[in-house]
Amino acid sequence: MPRLTRLTPDTAVGASRDLLAELASRHHGQLGDMVSTMAHSPAVLGGYLQLSRAMGRAKLDRRTSERISIAIQAHQGCGLCLEAHVSAARALGVDEDEIERAREGTSADPATAAIVALALQVHREPTSITDEQVGALREHGFSDRAIADVVGVVALNVLTGAFNLLAGLTPGSDAGA
Repeated sequence: MPRLTRLTPDTAVGASRDLLAELASRHHGQLGDMVSTMAHSPAVLGGYLQLSRAMGRAKLDRRTSERISIAIQAHQGCGLCLEAHVSAARALGVDEDEIERAREGTSADPATAAIVALALQVHREPTSITDEQVGALREHGFSDRAIADVVGVVALNVLTGAFNLLAGLTPGSDAGA
């Protein structure tokens, strides 16, 4: 059961009303539970929207970033986010074996396994990252930009997952207005 109510452009106030109205106009009136609930805090909703847009320009390819997202959400425990990222990975052609490996924080591909492992370290214990790890990522062909983008993917997943867990949003939940 959701802990926070959904807001709409009619029930939100101030900056949140404006943000929700803009989103509703771009998405044919459809607002997801997470953004509708995030609207209680215009700072959180605005920050999420800005980070999400920025990460849309990340250097990491989507198949890799979705596997990172699956690994982070499997660790963090947000079922709603995990379901969304598994669905996105499938839509991008990631096979079921790789999706399962991503849930476990790895991949059959050594380069993908290395970048997913880095993402989990950024999430769990960033002080343990070594020069050798970063060098190995470069040897796998990752640019400094792609390596830096890992932090953004992790941050976006921590934000959305933690918010959904706090708000009580789960797959199939109804955060009724």
